[in-house]
Amino acid sequence: MVLMPRRRIFNKQTPGTVRLPNLLLIFAGVVAMLFVWWVQDGLGIAPCALCLWERWPWRVLVVIGVVGLLVPRRWARTVAWFGVPTLLADLVLVGVHAGVEWRFWKSPLPECLSPHLTGATMAERLASMPLRPSKPCDLPTYLFNGLPISLTVMEGMAALAVLVLLISGLLSSLGGRTRG
Repeated sequence: MVLMPRRRIFNKQTPGTVRLPNLLLIFAGVVAMLFVWWVQDGLGIAPCALCLWERWPWRVLVVIGVVGLLVPRRWARTVAWFGVPTLLADLVLVGVHAGVEWRFWKSPLPECLSPHLTGATMAERLASMPLRPSKPCDLPTYLFNGLPISLTVMEGMAALAVLVLLISGLLSSLGGRTRG
């Protein structure tokens, strides 16, 4: 009987910690969503329509990170690179929202404007009102007294920090691959 060496399904050809950027994406997305939950439900601060749009890139980051953990090692870094345009999209949304807060331009979303009531009678006007009031997008929310940084700008700084960490992690693992 001849013993054959065991064949590995996934060869470890990619050195270094290629899954670390995907873990960063999952961690950043989960922390951002927990923070949003704490601000909204714990502190009772209502989000505006632009705030709700800014949550989507963080959710997408979690999905990208999970996919990056599930694919073979050789594809993990490639999947993590999809976090870069996602974070850039979030920074664009933050820029639009910050511009609305600073009154550089009007909000592009109709939900941020005051409701237009229609009807001739008071009952018709009450029926045309939205079910729950929305927070205007041009009203910044400050979390800390004495610190003039709105939640929108804080989110932008967090997204920029995650973007820098992600790119540096991806480039450092890429540099380790070319050396070895």
